[in-house]
Amino acid sequence: MDQWHEFYGPNMGYVLELFERYQADPSSIVPAWRAFFDSTLPPGEELAPTRSSPSPIIQADKALPGLDASKVVSVLNLAQAIRWYGHWAARLDPLGSPPPGDPSLLLETYGLTERELAAVPASLIGGIAGKRTQTALEAIQFLRKIYSGSVGHDYLQIRNAAERDWLREAAESGRFSIAQSPIDPVNILHRLTQVEVFEHFLQRTFVAKTRFSIEGLDVLVPLLDVIVGASAESGIYNILIGMAHRGRLNLLAHILQKPIEQILAEFKDPLRRRDMQNEPEGWSGDVKYHAGASRIIDTDNDPNTIDLTIQMAPNPSHLEAVNPVIEGMARAAGTRADRPGQPVFNPTVTLPVVIHGDASFPGQGVVAETLNMYHLQGYETGGTIHIIANNQIGFTAEDAETRSTLFASDLAKGYRIPIIHINADDPEGAIMAARIAFAYRERFRNDFLIDLIGYRRLGHNEGDEPAFTQPLMYKKIEAHPTVRKIWADRLVQQGLISANEPERLYQDRMNALQAVLEKLDPNVLQEPIPTPPPPGAARKVQTAVPAERLQRLNRELLHLPEGFNLHPRLSRIRQRREKILDEPDVPTIDWAAAEEFALATILEDGIPIRLTGQDTERGTFSHRHAVLHDVVTGQKYIPLQAMPQARASIEVRNSPLSEYAALGFEYGYNVQACNHLVIWEAQYGDFINNAQTIVDEFVASGRDKWGQLSSLVMLLPHGYEGQGPDHSSGRLERFLNLAADKNLRIVNCTTAANYFHVLRRQAALLTVDPLPLVIMTPKSLLRHPLVLSPRRAFTEGGWQPVIDRTGNAVPGGDHEPGKIVPPEKIERLILCSGKIYVDLVTSDLAPKHPSIGIARVEQLAPFPQADVSEMLGRYPALEEVLWVQEEPENMGAWEFVRPFLEKALAGRSRLGFVARPASPSPAEGSNNLHTFIQRSLVERAFSKSEPASRKIGPERKRRAQNARVGSK
Repeated sequence: MDQWHEFYGPNMGYVLELFERYQADPSSIVPAWRAFFDSTLPPGEELAPTRSSPSPIIQADKALPGLDASKVVSVLNLAQAIRWYGHWAARLDPLGSPPPGDPSLLLETYGLTERELAAVPASLIGGIAGKRTQTALEAIQFLRKIYSGSVGHDYLQIRNAAERDWLREAAESGRFSIAQSPIDPVNILHRLTQVEVFEHFLQRTFVAKTRFSIEGLDVLVPLLDVIVGASAESGIYNILIGMAHRGRLNLLAHILQKPIEQILAEFKDPLRRRDMQNEPEGWSGDVKYHAGASRIIDTDNDPNTIDLTIQMAPNPSHLEAVNPVIEGMARAAGTRADRPGQPVFNPTVTLPVVIHGDASFPGQGVVAETLNMYHLQGYETGGTIHIIANNQIGFTAEDAETRSTLFASDLAKGYRIPIIHINADDPEGAIMAARIAFAYRERFRNDFLIDLIGYRRLGHNEGDEPAFTQPLMYKKIEAHPTVRKIWADRLVQQGLISANEPERLYQDRMNALQAVLEKLDPNVLQEPIPTPPPPGAARKVQTAVPAERLQRLNRELLHLPEGFNLHPRLSRIRQRREKILDEPDVPTIDWAAAEEFALATILEDGIPIRLTGQDTERGTFSHRHAVLHDVVTGQKYIPLQAMPQARASIEVRNSPLSEYAALGFEYGYNVQACNHLVIWEAQYGDFINNAQTIVDEFVASGRDKWGQLSSLVMLLPHGYEGQGPDHSSGRLERFLNLAADKNLRIVNCTTAANYFHVLRRQAALLTVDPLPLVIMTPKSLLRHPLVLSPRRAFTEGGWQPVIDRTGNAVPGGDHEPGKIVPPEKIERLILCSGKIYVDLVTSDLAPKHPSIGIARVEQLAPFPQADVSEMLGRYPALEEVLWVQEEPENMGAWEFVRPFLEKALAGRSRLGFVARPASPSPAEGSNNLHTFIQRSLVERAFSKSEPASRKIGPERKRRAQNARVGSK
């Protein structure tokens, strides 16, 4: 009979219907159910059922007098509806707006009365409610209190039965409540007083200065206190917090414990002598409500154990942009990579907490991109606690204007994330929600979301007048007491404090802040200015590798496990790899081999590597094959993880089809694990468009704004090959436009050896001179003979920012067609960068113009001014320097390099350029037109019959159009 208590809700209704069929004809049901009914009885049944005996549910003289099975099923359905949809009727708005409700929560929907409910035993409802009450009426009242009070449990979207049962038990048992696990209510008042006084003091002292007040969501601070305390007790080492500006200063003060002196000094905003002298070079800083902070908590007073570190990452005004950054930081914080093979991630030592806005959570696509990562291999963080700081308004827009869903949190349901909605005037509910969220995350290693619903007491910022657009809402807010006042009044009514205690606490805190202000020295202001690198650090790096080491690595990388069945085409490719290092001066090493050699040597140097991106395991152009697949078993094998002398791990992952979140994740991983070489590869360089926010707000300016150091590497396939506007350009011009004060390294390599050296140089500079590295990588050139490099180019020399074909050829590496012309005979020098070089040197026009030299600028930023000037000085007869690019005039590198070239020439030679005409689109869509224009660019570069800077005119456009039509 006890087994019947496992059924409730619609399940019980289904079982009762089966039982009636069993009574009428046992053979009409499946044997398993027949055996169950043969061995047990439903509640209230005393004798074994027979075919002729009526169902106990419809026997008036049995346990359920006057009710038939349909009424019982209705009771069970009502109970289940409350469990599933009770949050629709919860009182979640502190301002008192009515909940949306749902007909499934009403008695009349099921044709029930309270008298009928009172006649049904509570045990049929199941769960905690069925055990703690006597009748279904009491059980329903119990459930309404749990699910439709000031807390709304929202977990119907959870598919896993064990998780759903845990969430139901957590809600109904009350074991996470203050009642069963007490917190001193006076301490809560102290905390709420700190939060409120902080805002009031700033408002009074710095009138109308923007701070993005937390007021209306004050309980966010005690909520986070619970998460921090639980983390310290559970052995978590890192809490990573990401949030936008709403309430940020309050959390910095009270969760991160950023010194109040520092915050007040930032409001004072003194102009100091070093600012007027523009020192240090390039430092600009950021507004105070974008800044980050960190705090270390000694959890056990033992200097030999790891303490808890809380970090709040800096965030720009792109509200949710920090989400993937936090996830990447959390992944890195929990990853051990100091051993060869696959890095090991431990989800028990790190916790990401992301605080969202109610309008931005459904409105910003990066939220969905980031949520999509949380169960992907290589991106898991062991679960994130999400909190929506829900003030029911987005700038000036109301809920109906900012989302199409009922709740701001509904997006999370698509990712099977449980949700608790909380009225922000209920500190007890907020604390309970935090406890449940943390416990669920610890148990199931999944994300959890708390929808903290409050209001915004002031305007979007302290200078706004919110009543212009929400006059009715702000009448309610003006009359509404703060949560501190509500909680204080409750404690007074309960006799826990005296009537004047709340005001005394308020004044004491206000006086303490005033005392800090009066003693404030503006010079206390500290900014996270990064230490400048040693002079010439990048040039001092040695990246050449002995030939014996390369040969050994090649053998190790070509080794396969016994019985591994490689694809036949890959087998042939790898067989050719066996002899690529035999001759020192023969160009045999291609781009992919150079990359693998670079990564292998970096691992042997003890530097961990993370390589991710779209199709990165194989490579978009089937060139890399870092991950091999057994064609029979599907087993994966990564040669770089199997090297016997590696002293660090490498992780190679295909990323989700995302750029914004994927790049943000890798940036976060990189800044947290600053001694790792982190590489992200776009499928095509154009796709960086979708990650432009991360590039602008973090990669390019994070060092300048926040002192946040990054050495992230971005591989962006770039080159005009007739594939149309969206598969040609890595948007080189955008990166160059962002390059200033040596904030980025931007290169466009044209030899395998130079790619090898730039990767090794980047790894060597990780902790010496960290800068993001943007590499415009080739596509068709990946296997081009002119990109191949000889062994000597890897064992001698190093990174070459400029390659002068006529003057400073790589030893054994200059194997272009044609005879090298002495520098004194060169009258015109073509400068270029990237793939256009191959088009120029392989043109049939090149041999016809021996007085024209061709050189490559491999490093564009920081621009190698000294190298270019030295190269130009080797040409005494030089009359003209011509910059040639395949990008349109308003794109590519021309506008960036022009002032540097003018400075280098100092007027002694003419400067011209050849490019596609200025265009809103990066490239033409027709392959025939592309071929014609590429040929035209080369002709103009070698021609003396027209000005060097002449664009394609109407006649050439007409000829191009005719060529395209004729091709059809």
